[in-house]
Amino acid sequence: MPIEIKFDGKKKVNAIIDGFTVKTDQPVQSGGDNSAPTPFSLFLASLGTCAGIYVKSFCDQRSIDSAGMWISMDYEYDQVQKMIAKFMMVIHVPAHFPEQYDTAVIKTSALCAVKRHLNPAIGNEITIVRE
Repeated sequence: MPIEIKFDGKKKVNAIIDGFTVKTDQPVQSGGDNSAPTPFSLFLASLGTCAGIYVKSFCDQRSIDSAGMWISMDYEYDQVQKMIAKFMMVIHVPAHFPEQYDTAVIKTSALCAVKRHLNPAIGNEITIVRE
């Protein structure tokens, strides 16, 4: 799948993927207009949404209602290496989510193709929180 990268003025750089335009920009302090997420923010979002599709598919295959489920993600930054050292992902599930699936849904979210392409030295922590 070829991806075209287009320049749209100032610091706006957009990707055309299968007919969809994914817009990026930089914050004002970096010379942009802050009109879209940064490319790095989209990288982070791709990790979270990839895990999300795995979790959603897990639920769908077992007829588990995924309404009320969501994922939050944060990371630790290594100031020396100037890279992310660890991702922390929390799968928020409603009280009715079957506890018997907690470990399995955590393992499933870790199968995400984006995550599997990361350097194995980058740590990750995935947990479940009942709401």
